[in-house]
Amino acid sequence: MTVEPVVRAAHDRAVTTLTLDSPANRNALSAALVGELADGLTRCGKDRDVRAVVLAHTGNTFCAGADLRDPPHPDALVALLRQIVELHKPVVARVTGHVRAGGLGLLGACDLAIASKEATFAFTEVRIGVAPAVISLPLLPRTDPRALARYYLTGERFDAAEAVRTGLLTATGDDVDITLEPVLDGLRRASPQGLAETKRLLTARVLEAFDRDADALTALSAELFSSAQAREGMTAFLERRDPAWVV
Repeated sequence: MTVEPVVRAAHDRAVTTLTLDSPANRNALSAALVGELADGLTRCGKDRDVRAVVLAHTGNTFCAGADLRDPPHPDALVALLRQIVELHKPVVARVTGHVRAGGLGLLGACDLAIASKEATFAFTEVRIGVAPAVISLPLLPRTDPRALARYYLTGERFDAAEAVRTGLLTATGDDVDITLEPVLDGLRRASPQGLAETKRLLTARVLEAFDRDADALTALSAELFSSAQAREGMTAFLERRDPAWVV
């Protein structure tokens, strides 16, 4: 039986697009998707013809967060997020749909993130009994702390304009490709060395967070996901009902 890939690659004028293509589970972070995306990024890092990487998606959801039926190991997710940050080529998110929970970690790890105005965002971890632990590694150094506190604690949905204000997104527009065009043009005009060294400057604080906090947050994530409240929250989510603590 042939297993269809869940990440597809295409190349155009020095830019490789890695497209999350698992619409059946809304591009959730399964073990397979995390592994294939990591492999794709590794290939991009080694390919001298790749100047930049675009992270895109099929369907109406960029990424729904962790796949509750086939979750990746927390270490694998940490490694993927760090790989995006450490890649010596810019990684740009192209978003035209919804982003939830762990998917926001992917956005935080990317150097630039462009979304259509229809995109929506939510940190839903608290609503299933866990916390946005691992994804905080790239997010906390890059986003507005007051805004992050609100959306971390409430799980509220917010729109693309608010995501720009908080620092989660770089820009938003009616047509994501028109908004993305000058960004990609700028990257194509930049030298590989210039991009690599400039990215190193921009990501230094983020990598400090990984070095300092990755082990503790990975342990916290594993502990929370194995807890009784998380089991209730995930079961309620899969059964499309409110968990027991909702009042």
